[in-house]
Amino acid sequence: MMPAARESLLDAAYSALGRRPWSAVRMVDVAAVAGVSRQTLYNEFGSKEGLARALVRREADAYLAGVERALVSRPEPRERLAAAAEWTASAARGNVLVRAMLTGCWGERLPSPTLSAVPSSSAVPAQRRADGPLPSPGDFVALVRDRAVASLGAHGGSRAEAAELARACELAVRLGVSCVLAPAGEGGTAGLVRSALAMVRSVV
Repeated sequence: MMPAARESLLDAAYSALGRRPWSAVRMVDVAAVAGVSRQTLYNEFGSKEGLARALVRREADAYLAGVERALVSRPEPRERLAAAAEWTASAARGNVLVRAMLTGCWGERLPSPTLSAVPSSSAVPAQRRADGPLPSPGDFVALVRDRAVASLGAHGGSRAEAAELARACELAVRLGVSCVLAPAGEGGTAGLVRSALAMVRSVV
C-alpha cells in the first residue's frame, strides 16, 4: 500500500475517535471513509490493535517533530526551551492521544495499547515499527530532554556545564508536561519556563 493510503486510514481512524469511543470505532467504517476495502485495512495493520498502535506511533512522531521545530525556532537557548514547553502544552490541548501519551491517563474513550513491543509478523515496515515499543511519559521526558540538549549543544563545555544544561532542559520539559495537567496562568507555559530558568544557575 502507498504511504498516502496508510495516512488516509490513520486520518479516518483519528477522525472516528473524535466522534465516538475507540471501543465503538469499527474497522469497516474506517475503511469506508478512507475509500479502501476492509481487507486492505487488515492487510496494512493486521488488527484493530495494530491500527491503534500505528495511530499512537504516528501521533508520537508528530509531537516529537513539533518539538524539533520549536527547538530551532528561536535564537536564544532559553527561548528555545520555552517554545518547546509551549508546544508540549498546546499539542496536548489539541490532540487527545498526545495528552494521553504525555500523562499516562488514557481514559475509557481512547485505545490503550500496551507500551511494550508486541509480536509482529507484518510485512509492512511502518507497522513493524508501530508494533515495537511505544513511549511512556518518562520516555517522552527523556526524548525531549535529549533533543533539547543536542539542539542547544554543549560543545567545548565542561562535564559540569553539560550536566547543568541537561538539568535545565529536563526542568523545561517537565514544566511543559505539568502544564498539560494544570494549565499555566498569566504568562502561559512559555512564561513559566522563562521564569524557572531565570531562577536556576544554568548555561541557558
